[in-house]
Amino acid sequence: MISFALSLVALILGYLLYGRFVERVMAPDDRVTPAVAKADGLDYIVLPNWKVFMIQFLNIAGTGPIFGAIMGAKFGPVAYLWIVLGCIFAGATHDYLSGMLSMRNDGAGLPELIGKYLGKTTKSVMLVFTVLLLIMVGTVFVYSPAEILHSIGGETMMWVAIIFCYYIIATMLPIDKIIGKVYPLFAFSLLFMAAALMVVLFVKWPQLPELWTNLYNMGAEAQPEKWTDAIFPALFITIACGAISGFHATQSPLMARCVKSEKMGRPIFYGAMITEGVVALIWATVAAWFFYAPTPGYELIAGADKGFYTSAPAVVNLVCNDWLGVVGAVLAMLGVVAAPITSGDTAFRSARLIVAEWLKLNQRPIVKRLYICIPLFLSSIAMLIWQIENPDGFNTIWQYFGWSNQALSVFTLWALTVYLVREHKPFWITLIPALFMTTVCSTYVFVSKQMFGLGDSGYFFGIACLGIACIWFGVWYNKEIKQSTK
Repeated sequence: MISFALSLVALILGYLLYGRFVERVMAPDDRVTPAVAKADGLDYIVLPNWKVFMIQFLNIAGTGPIFGAIMGAKFGPVAYLWIVLGCIFAGATHDYLSGMLSMRNDGAGLPELIGKYLGKTTKSVMLVFTVLLLIMVGTVFVYSPAEILHSIGGETMMWVAIIFCYYIIATMLPIDKIIGKVYPLFAFSLLFMAAALMVVLFVKWPQLPELWTNLYNMGAEAQPEKWTDAIFPALFITIACGAISGFHATQSPLMARCVKSEKMGRPIFYGAMITEGVVALIWATVAAWFFYAPTPGYELIAGADKGFYTSAPAVVNLVCNDWLGVVGAVLAMLGVVAAPITSGDTAFRSARLIVAEWLKLNQRPIVKRLYICIPLFLSSIAMLIWQIENPDGFNTIWQYFGWSNQALSVFTLWALTVYLVREHKPFWITLIPALFMTTVCSTYVFVSKQMFGLGDSGYFFGIACLGIACIWFGVWYNKEIKQSTK
């Protein structure tokens, strides 16, 4: 618990100190924002700052900082280090700069920003890659809540159909009609659940593994015959939303179109990510109690009969019901049902805007919104059918989604680095995370059984990719400096 308390303080200090430094690098001013300059009553709408923060938080969070933190906590207390350092120096910086850069480019979506700084070819690749990722997000976050609702009553496919109907409505309507009204409530529920669990943790003060005594892969030690994932790179793919997530860079432009002043960028973008890191930290600690305490939580809670391999949604339900009673049950239901649904609808909304931006299709007429939405939803339904018909379909899509999510953050960080270099700003704040995440994602490609499956020899190729990235950047940087001094 001491590691948890220190990590919590570190996240707060990270927002106050490093967040202020990153803000100074970006230097927000009083220029007119896209929400004012391009107000259209649909996607460009000035919203109250507190509401923008709550929507941004729920957009980027969903169940990511809960499920990812629970699965990542099986590696042991090293998860704390990744959540804290990743959130402060990578994730929050990534979210803030991508949101601010979108504001300074008329609310441009992620592929447009990547194309501007990494070239037209990269833009074309990332356009397809980003839209595919967003469709995967919508698909993944349809089936899991439908299955949970099925346990309450009704057929799974009935709930799938209902969720899809909601997606269509939320994607098509102005952002202030449904998202602006419902999201703050769900965001409050997630925050209240996290705060309540944090209070219980401090009251119970369970004996948990500490960083200075257990900085190794505890999962492999606990279940060596089954838990074979290595800390590097698996931990950094498993815990994404609580540390850094490329999906966030697709969501920040949504709120960049609703912010009245650039000076609110740090509280909204950097602050929402730090808040998500706090949620991830709480759930990682809850999971540590559930799996590793001298008397693990699964031995104390009725119905927790799967021990170390209790699924993340099951941990949420079991802990909330046991610790928080009736209120916990309601909050758990909101967390594992409403949160993924709300991530899914904004994923489709982002996809609509990205495609519209590429086709230069005005989104005011509802018919033109349908031109884009119908193919998006048909693609998602096809992916969902494949997922249902394949026994391991959900896990397969989730694994590829996890890697794609982090790969997207790599391209975003490189685009931000190019921007900072050209603006003569301290580019190392994104270069270091870009190099690290490049190594993580490339190593995962070679090591993971779902991809090349080269085992330990895959690490050599990961290091080689890091070397190539360093050389590429060095050559480009020298060329850029020579051109700027002419």
